[in-house]
Amino acid sequence: MDIKMDNSSSIGAGDFKAKCLKLLDQVVETRQPLTITKHGKPVARLVPVEPKRALFGALKGSVYYEGDIISPIDAPWDAAN
Repeated sequence: MDIKMDNSSSIGAGDFKAKCLKLLDQVVETRQPLTITKHGKPVARLVPVEPKRALFGALKGSVYYEGDIISPIDAPWDAAN
């Protein structure tokens, strides 16, 4: 039994309990969240976990070289102000 899911998918808690494992697989496969309701009111949301990103290279492109930041500058400044 295939359960159709879209962006606004919701399911009653009783149906969720009966079909939990299949619904978990579908959320992983479709990457679409599922809202679980009780008496027609949302009580929980099942969302896919973001895939792990490799630690090596995770910050690539996030650091910019702005030139020499250690050498003295030519402009006078007063640290007390």
